[in-house]
Amino acid sequence: MRKFNIRKVLDGLTAVSSSASASAAAQQQQAGNRESEIQETLQSEHFQLCKTVRHGFPYQPSALAFDPVQKILAIGTQTGALRLFGRPGVECYCQHDSGAAVIQLQFLINEGALVSALADDTLHLWNLRQKRPAILHSLKFNRERITFCHLPFQSKWLYVGTERGNIHIVNVESFTLSGYVIMWNKAIELSSKSHPGPIVHISDNPMDEGKLLIGFESGTVVLWDLKSKKADYRYTHDEAIHSVAWHHEGKQFICSHSDGTLTIWNVKSPTKPFQTITPHGKQLKDGKKPEPCKPILKVEYKTTRAGEPFIILSGGLSYDTVGRRPCLTVMHGKSTAVLEMDYSIVDFLTLCETPYPNDFQEPYAVVVLLEKDLVLIDLAQNGYPIFENPYPLTIHESPVTCCEYFADCPVDLIPALYSVGARQKRQGYSKKEWPISGGNWGLITQSYPEIIITGHADGSIKFWDASAITLQVLYKLKTAKVFEKSRNKDDRPNTDIVDEDPYAIQIISWCPESRMLCIAGVSAHVIIYRFSKQEVTAEVIPMLEVRLLYEINDVETPDGDQVPPLPTPGTGSNPQSIVPQSHPSTSSSSSDGLRDNVPCLKVKNSPLKQSPGYQIELVIQLVWVSGEPPQQITSLAVNSAYGLVVFGNCNGIAMVDYLQKTVLLNLGTIELYGSNDPYRREPRSPRKTRQPSGAGLCDINEGTVVPEDRCKSPTSAKMSRKLSLPTELKPDLDVKDNSFSRSRSSSVTSIDKESREAISALHFCETFTRKADTSPSPCLWVGTTLGTVLVIVLNLPPGGEQRLLQPVIVSPSGTILRLKGAILRMAFLDTTGSLVPPAHEPWREHNVPEDKDEKDKLKKRRPVSVSPSSSQEISENQYAVICSEKQAKVISLPSQNCIYKQNITETSFVLRGDIVALSNSICLACFCANGHIMTFSLPSLRPLLDVYYLPLTNMRIARTFCFTNNGQALYLVSPTEIQRLTYSQEICENLQEMLGELFTPVETPEAPNRGFFKGLFGGGAQSLDREELFGESASGKASRSLAQHIPGPGGIEGVKGAASGVVGELARARLALDERGQKLGELEEKTAAMLYSADSFSKHAHEMMLKYKDKKWYQF
Repeated sequence: MRKFNIRKVLDGLTAVSSSASASAAAQQQQAGNRESEIQETLQSEHFQLCKTVRHGFPYQPSALAFDPVQKILAIGTQTGALRLFGRPGVECYCQHDSGAAVIQLQFLINEGALVSALADDTLHLWNLRQKRPAILHSLKFNRERITFCHLPFQSKWLYVGTERGNIHIVNVESFTLSGYVIMWNKAIELSSKSHPGPIVHISDNPMDEGKLLIGFESGTVVLWDLKSKKADYRYTHDEAIHSVAWHHEGKQFICSHSDGTLTIWNVKSPTKPFQTITPHGKQLKDGKKPEPCKPILKVEYKTTRAGEPFIILSGGLSYDTVGRRPCLTVMHGKSTAVLEMDYSIVDFLTLCETPYPNDFQEPYAVVVLLEKDLVLIDLAQNGYPIFENPYPLTIHESPVTCCEYFADCPVDLIPALYSVGARQKRQGYSKKEWPISGGNWGLITQSYPEIIITGHADGSIKFWDASAITLQVLYKLKTAKVFEKSRNKDDRPNTDIVDEDPYAIQIISWCPESRMLCIAGVSAHVIIYRFSKQEVTAEVIPMLEVRLLYEINDVETPDGDQVPPLPTPGTGSNPQSIVPQSHPSTSSSSSDGLRDNVPCLKVKNSPLKQSPGYQIELVIQLVWVSGEPPQQITSLAVNSAYGLVVFGNCNGIAMVDYLQKTVLLNLGTIELYGSNDPYRREPRSPRKTRQPSGAGLCDINEGTVVPEDRCKSPTSAKMSRKLSLPTELKPDLDVKDNSFSRSRSSSVTSIDKESREAISALHFCETFTRKADTSPSPCLWVGTTLGTVLVIVLNLPPGGEQRLLQPVIVSPSGTILRLKGAILRMAFLDTTGSLVPPAHEPWREHNVPEDKDEKDKLKKRRPVSVSPSSSQEISENQYAVICSEKQAKVISLPSQNCIYKQNITETSFVLRGDIVALSNSICLACFCANGHIMTFSLPSLRPLLDVYYLPLTNMRIARTFCFTNNGQALYLVSPTEIQRLTYSQEICENLQEMLGELFTPVETPEAPNRGFFKGLFGGGAQSLDREELFGESASGKASRSLAQHIPGPGGIEGVKGAASGVVGELARARLALDERGQKLGELEEKTAAMLYSADSFSKHAHEMMLKYKDKKWYQF
């Protein structure tokens, strides 16, 4: 494993910026006496960064292989990745350094090894007998391009076919070339005047290892006698060949062709095919040939003892089936089943009972690798049902748009989500066990529950059990079903705000203790959900429409302490009503024919049946204002103890009481400052009609910034409303110059750019709101993209029935704090330095009528505020931890003195910052756009870890990267895969134990019995001493310039580990020779390795440049 350099810093030092004034230093000294009481236990040695596991469907798959004895599946991809699957829970990810596409995979069956062939004409031997597989040897072909490989069962000689039509032979133990070569011109001789094309197939006759069947693309097939070095038979056909398969008796083989036909040949009758079949061709009268069909890309021919053989093929549909989905065809006797697939077929394999090619195959399943899915078909049951896939391969069912990770959740959560999710399962799967069952699970050393939540482009949300480095889907919630689906494009009022995917999830706010869930979607909509185990039907969906626009007439803004007009409690009685009842501008703008006061999506007005699980509590939508669409939501927070949800966007903030269904706060960002606005902003062309202060978010159309899209830093990146990749990443822009690029012209173009200050962070807590406070009280801390933190005081009515009758009163506190860069995250520590979590209400079932005792209890019940400070002496203080894109500060409360400050980055910006628990302590973890992962102690902000991990190559990483407790983190590494990593030294040390084992010692099945008569008359399988033919003594040395050997990181030691079993016995005998040979060839190999890595680096860099052209925002 790669060693990381960790920057160690002396414990007592804190980084004080050079610009910090002397007074700040004096304050620090003063506060130091109190802070020295807090014992910080985290040190640099507690941290180490490493990847743990990768989950999800292999992105852009290109090759497939199966070991029928070990029962392990391997998938290769176009980016050089290798994914290995055993029993559910046993998975492994490896990567070829070159990043070249994997074109073919071949297991050394029951040997714990795998050969991969890549598009850059390299062969690699992987050792699977270790938990993290490694390459033992590589071989780079210089003059010829690899097109097809074949490794016979229990053989150590690999046949490699090339584009020129030649076949080379590689010894898989030493990874050296044999001098034996089959040249194309010798194979075809005079049967053809032109070149036969690349090799598309190689296999030996199942009954005679000395006869090799070679398929050329042009349509020529040759049966080559290895001993006599000449062709026995040549079979010519007009149509190009895609694949070839043997009947197990070795007397017949079948070819698939580019015109949609199959030809079956008798080995000893090369003049014409024994039979020609067009599986999908229309049979024409008068004995004419059927119409040509699409190419049959692959065919397999599998026999059974008891009945007819199976012919399984992909492709071959007739050309008139336009728009038909890709199909796999299973022909068995007289029946033909056409199985439609959701995506195009990359490859398929038939799983058989025996690894021996010369025995009845007894096929029992087909594994089909699709472009975006893996399907297993049960051949033994009528109707060919599919197996239920136990791997977590559906992460990308709809593209992932955001991600959250929760480690150390309440223990009852996973069973609760599993029980409601179990009802969503489809029926009709095969009754049999999943056939890919190899490997063993690792030891479970982590006992805490972990949950990952993914938000998707179609509005769905998935909850995953991620405990102990596994992943399993628990429950799926479809948020779009609350809205009317538009029938046609003209019907869609939302086309102006998003071109497609109007329900896409942008932000998820979840309280694991109370199970309250809140989501913000791309169409400026917020939905609050409550968890219930009971099915209910909502007659009317509770809904609020919020009209927020920011307009002021003069420089004088309302005073900071002025309370915005509050709705009366009566408003809650009619949740359907539009909250601001009247607006002076409404009528005038409507008469202009501009869209006004309408939300982007239409909520269903029919009763909605809600299954057990997450059920709608309230839908909130921002509405159009005078022809301007609402701005997308940039931050969101929900608090179950207070019954409040708050959200903000690039121009303002709104707070809603979801229990009373009323809007409590409705302000433009500048109005939050009151008279304390540091920017002295004034609009140059204000509207004629002044809106009441409760009116809301402005109608200027500017770029928006989403917390999950933090790469598009408002202080460092140009942004467009369509959430595209930033055109430039200039982290050194001035803080105030957050220049957003406009996606279209705005109707209000003259407002200062400072007015585009977005709400970027929200945090409910119970703390000191003003300097003079003597006790903590509920409040909301608001962070903006210009680095300002503002505090809003919450005055909550008593619990029980009073909570539903009396209004919640909210008022600005006048407290303003400043940091450099947009605010990302806020948290609070108590006087001992422990994290003070926001108050929450424990979960209870809301859909069951309560008895009187319960009601009395409810009246008396206080929300669970886990804040220790509320129960401690009044003199006790708290600490606010605030992390922005550029720096972190720890501020003592109530004095509001900055006691610690750390400039995290000067030249880049922080994309994600989280305050997380680790080893019974807490720290601040940050991921920067320059690829660095950093952690800082709390409260003193000592740097503990600084590792260059991952450059920000695309928006997807920025949108999905998140840290959580106990040293865990994750991000979406490709559109279909989640990469998990750890920054904890302890987990890195235990990882080896936790990983599953792919290879398990299994007896190879006995070879088929030849039978008495076959033994007597010589009709059984003929064996061949390949060593005698291909060894150096018989065939001489191969040309040194044809291919170069590159030793893998596994080296000779790895061969020793892998050298057991059938091939291993031979390997041991040759090991001494290999070691001597390795020493002699070491210098040449080192040079070859350096040339090879330089070549692969330049290719990789060029591919990276081309990779992200023309993609939608969620595809990155």
